[in-house]
Amino acid sequence: MAKTICQTVVFKNITPEILYGIYTDSRKHGQATGGTAKISAKVGSSYSAWNGYISGKIFQLVKNKMIVQSWRSSDFKAGDFDSTLILQFEKKGNDALVHMVHANVPDHQYHGVKGGWDDFYWKPWKKYLQLPLP
Repeated sequence: MAKTICQTVVFKNITPEILYGIYTDSRKHGQATGGTAKISAKVGSSYSAWNGYISGKIFQLVKNKMIVQSWRSSDFKAGDFDSTLILQFEKKGNDALVHMVHANVPDHQYHGVKGGWDDFYWKPWKKYLQLPLP
């Protein structure tokens, strides 16, 4: 049965605009994560990240506030449906929050994907931004 992952991550002394820009720009996305990315801020466009390990389509964008996309890793089985990723960016004082909902993650991928967000996105982003890790 598919599962949902919900995470909220605090980025100190940064703006939502910077985080949104990192995610939606191929060069910055790749620099921040360490893997090649092809992505744009265009609804309907296809994207890939982590050297093609992750792929999908951009469903909805609200500039600097929200990204909704299909999401699939190369570890998904052929019969697995794509998952849906929602990233919401919020300003809170001098900080930015990323609220992440990753829905319809196949059961056999749940633990890897859940831990992968921290290991392959949140920690590398903080290092890229030269912020202290929690």
